[in-house]
Amino acid sequence: MQQTFTDIEYSNRKRKTKRDEFLKIMEGIIPWNEWIAYIKPYYFDNKVGRPARGIEMMLKMFLLQAWFNLSDEGIEDAIYDSYAMRHFMHLDFTQERTPDATTLCKFRKLLFENNIAQILFDAVNRALEKHGQIMRGGTIVDATIIEAPSSTKNQSESRDSEMHSAKKGNQWYFGMKAHVGVDAGTGYVHAVTATAANVHDVTEGHKLLREDDEFMSGDSGYLGI
Repeated sequence: MQQTFTDIEYSNRKRKTKRDEFLKIMEGIIPWNEWIAYIKPYYFDNKVGRPARGIEMMLKMFLLQAWFNLSDEGIEDAIYDSYAMRHFMHLDFTQERTPDATTLCKFRKLLFENNIAQILFDAVNRALEKHGQIMRGGTIVDATIIEAPSSTKNQSESRDSEMHSAKKGNQWYFGMKAHVGVDAGTGYVHAVTATAANVHDVTEGHKLLREDDEFMSGDSGYLGI
């Protein structure tokens, strides 16, 4: 990609941010050509409608959203604001614009419907471990409730059977719960499970550990594991 005045100015900065360093590592360790080739048979064929955005650009946008925990609109705005993200995507604003939130939503749906998202998650962890970015030895565990609409004002006049109510503190929530295991040395997520919101943290704790973990850190929800 041809350098712009912004690229030259940014390259002369005295300090690199953690985001810069992280994205540089990920750019170097992910086998992009292999991943693109794997997604291509499931991707849009461009025979009907306007041409689809490139697989590599959409894949990188999807990964940025996951790594920085942003909404569809949030990651679109962040790419416009962040030089590091734009550079990671090889996006030149003089020639094209950032894919919009709807385009990203359709791409993510394609990945999940074809079970590609889980394969990519596992592949990222293998790549991080292979290049010494995951330290091993211990895991930090926690869980978070993901709320869902509790209303029955829909076509089926019922709530989603996979969702349940749970009380946290003095407040009730309806939805699911994400159980997450994080490498204690680097902070990278290495394991995720999803349950109904009423499933207790302790019942999923063992699924978040690795065979060679020597310790686990968690809150009181994991006492008795």
